[in-house]
Amino acid sequence: MKSLNKILTGIVGISLSFLAGAVLIKLQGNSPIDAYRALFDYGLVSWFSLSSTLNNATPLILTGMAAAIAFNSNVVNLGEPGQLIVGALTAALLGYYLPISGIVGIIIVLLISGIVGGLYGGLAGVLKKYYKMDEFITTLMLNFIADYFTLYLATYPFLDKNSYVPATPMVRKELFLPTINGINVSFFIAIFMVFVSFFVVTYLKKGYEWRMMGYNYNFSKIGGCKNEENLIWVMFYTGFLSGLAGALLILGGTQHRFIKGIGANYGWDGVMLAIVGGNGVVETSVFAIFFGFLKAGGIGMEFEVSIPSEFTMVLQAIIVLLVVSTRSTISYYSDKIKASLKAKRVVKSSD
Repeated sequence: MKSLNKILTGIVGISLSFLAGAVLIKLQGNSPIDAYRALFDYGLVSWFSLSSTLNNATPLILTGMAAAIAFNSNVVNLGEPGQLIVGALTAALLGYYLPISGIVGIIIVLLISGIVGGLYGGLAGVLKKYYKMDEFITTLMLNFIADYFTLYLATYPFLDKNSYVPATPMVRKELFLPTINGINVSFFIAIFMVFVSFFVVTYLKKGYEWRMMGYNYNFSKIGGCKNEENLIWVMFYTGFLSGLAGALLILGGTQHRFIKGIGANYGWDGVMLAIVGGNGVVETSVFAIFFGFLKAGGIGMEFEVSIPSEFTMVLQAIIVLLVVSTRSTISYYSDKIKASLKAKRVVKSSD
């Protein structure tokens, strides 16, 4: 029921966001109808546009889940961008140097890349446990370290001499992830991880402790949960998801190499998705597909109506603001109505 409420309030917020976006489009002298028609044509109507939406949503599903699981555990992991590019670089180097091909090679590359992302995320948990360093600060700073360090590696020791920009050599073709009717296999891997993550946080003891830590940190600690240890595991698991997202960008993307800017805004978009999805694994994944639709459809608005594709980023920001405010407003008034009805029943029964 809570999941349904999160999705319904999200739909209300998105509808209001589209109205606000229409006003902005009109102020620019363009037709909102033509703009949104192009958005839907390039993001949903045909099989090609739908497959583009799902392919765009793949890294968003993983980074969104990573942020959602962390926030729901009362852990601030803002390191998804850094964990993603660390995983991406690992996949690029393994894909070029690892002498193993086929499905075994793909699995090894994905697992190791995810583990490297997890270890990089877990570093913030270790600093929190042993040095009491706030993970809000450490994850942010680790993003900068990952950004510049991976750029250095792609620019100097692992530079592809034939590339005009800082980039590693292309991974071997035997490790490219195939597509099924236009949908890259990486999308199905991301969906598989949705089921895995839902099972972990819902049915495993460790996941239960994570959720209790999110509900009430002190109560969970008194109840026997090892919060400091759990924080490290949360950081590792969410870092694994982000690192896996980076690996899928390499094996299932278009460049098939690590290149400057490959992470785009996927990490930060994941944080926004967690907020929109109310930190739920399934809800966040649903909204990730919607954000993938915006990315795919934004290209259509630029081609057909000459509205910059960056407009979808503005629309995403408006969606986050309106979804959160809508959810808070509905929650406030529904609680107020429930309290009023309960008070009336108590007064009536006392009479």
